[in-house]
Amino acid sequence: MPIRTLVNHQAGSIAAAAAGGRESLPLRHPEKANRSDNPIQRKPAWMRVKAPTHPVYHETRTVMRENCLVTVCEEAAYPNIGECWAQRHATMMIMGGICTRACAFCNVATGLPEPLDVDEPARVADAVARLDLRHVVVTSVDRDDLSDGGAGHFAATIRAIRAAAPGTTIEVLTPGFLRKDGALEVVVEARPDVLNHNLETVPKLYPIVRPGARYYHSLRLLDQAKRLDPSLFTKSGLMVGLGEERGEVLQVMDDLRSAEVDFLTIGQYLQPTVKHAAVARFVEPAEFEDHARMARAKAFLLVSATPLTRSSYHADRDFAALREAREAHERKRRAIAGAVPGVSNGTQEGDAS
Repeated sequence: MPIRTLVNHQAGSIAAAAAGGRESLPLRHPEKANRSDNPIQRKPAWMRVKAPTHPVYHETRTVMRENCLVTVCEEAAYPNIGECWAQRHATMMIMGGICTRACAFCNVATGLPEPLDVDEPARVADAVARLDLRHVVVTSVDRDDLSDGGAGHFAATIRAIRAAAPGTTIEVLTPGFLRKDGALEVVVEARPDVLNHNLETVPKLYPIVRPGARYYHSLRLLDQAKRLDPSLFTKSGLMVGLGEERGEVLQVMDDLRSAEVDFLTIGQYLQPTVKHAAVARFVEPAEFEDHARMARAKAFLLVSATPLTRSSYHADRDFAALREAREAHERKRRAIAGAVPGVSNGTQEGDAS
């Protein structure tokens, strides 16, 4: 029986349809097809969320569909999509819905991506303006097939949003741009307000959970971003429940602070399918509170650590808190400097510069 292949360009999925009209969806992750199954555990009460019913959720979904946009909220099966979309919080995922990586934790489809859509930055900007977003998060799939890893597309999207919605603050959640020299500079030069790159897990789990990435490369990217633009807020996130130890999480915190990262998010890993990495355990809320307390003690400007926390969860509210935390830190620094004899705002008396 002849088979015809249908490509859904919005979601990046491929459907094979028999001539008789039957349609079936293939695996989103063909590289995982031969792996043994990891049974999905029942979620504890603190991980359960209500199905989305709010009318604004459906309004947000309609705008995404009309603009032919992909969101990481859907592609990565985020548990809090109902809450976020009901508040008009949506994370735009640019450069298609197919990733060139095959991370063991991620639900985004793996395969050969389509060419870049040059009109996508304008459509993203239009959606941001129509939704009247105060703050927008723009992320992407990994595009190892592109010479710049998609950095130019990120920059074009940032510029388009600035033109269409000048009052909107912009957060980018970027891939690692591994072996893409100059890519980070292109993104930073476009002047996003926040640059986020997630470390995702502790170093020992990288070969299993994130084999296409390198822990210290990701750490250097965050450090370099701050060096390129010290006014830029930097952010990173961790999943827990994959088999890491508490001391390893604390070491990642120290590594991030050595790179002067401002904002840390920590959330529970949730297994998308039986072919993905298994949940080692569900971390209890009290342990998240402990992580948050330790991170604050290490001088992150802001910390979000709850079972349902994701990189873009409450991003608009968190950006306002992040900006206020920096201003409070600067006020405190100036007050301390002013109290030291011969020093005022970091400049010694008599210094004409």
